[in-house]
Amino acid sequence: MTGFAQTGCPPLILASTSKTRARLLESAGLAFLCEAPGVDESTMRQAISGEDALGPHDVAEVLARAKAEAVSDVAQGAYVIGGDQVLCFKDRIISKPDSMEAARAQLLDLNGKTHQLHTAVALATNGETVWAYTDVTTLTMRKLSPEFIGRYLAAAGDAVLSSVGAYQIESIGIQLFERIDGDFFSILGLPLLPLLDALRRQGAIEG
Repeated sequence: MTGFAQTGCPPLILASTSKTRARLLESAGLAFLCEAPGVDESTMRQAISGEDALGPHDVAEVLARAKAEAVSDVAQGAYVIGGDQVLCFKDRIISKPDSMEAARAQLLDLNGKTHQLHTAVALATNGETVWAYTDVTTLTMRKLSPEFIGRYLAAAGDAVLSSVGAYQIESIGIQLFERIDGDFFSILGLPLLPLLDALRRQGAIEG
């Protein structure tokens, strides 16, 4: 795709292998490359947890900045987008499930309750973050039977393992929820409107 309003602008890179984030940028008419950031998220999460742990808001931003800067270090002159999302439930940070059994346990834990998603995006160039933003959305799951959760996971398949919270709200995962307060794009993993505004102000896309 030829980038809409990007004529003569610096290259744009998404520091992510997330298909959902890529689809959001494509739908907005942006031309970009995708590069895996090479950041060990589990190690970084451990490093910023513990006795003096950061809150979920800061964890998401630290990881988004790290991803953007890691790719920007070797892609001089480009603008690099990094993103991260943290699920907070009962003051705990919940990681992506690593198996369908873990996904089932996670959904049973969230069942009928409210949790928050902290979604961060960072923009880096020449190895330094020039802008970052973190959005918070609040989601309440409806009361689900264990049987319904089992049918949902069977229908959704392994794709839920790529989603923090074990749901994909852009598809059948919407059936899990009673109420959603916040930005839909942020729930999908990228606060798109603030990002587009930042790209314009940085001259990475035309205004």
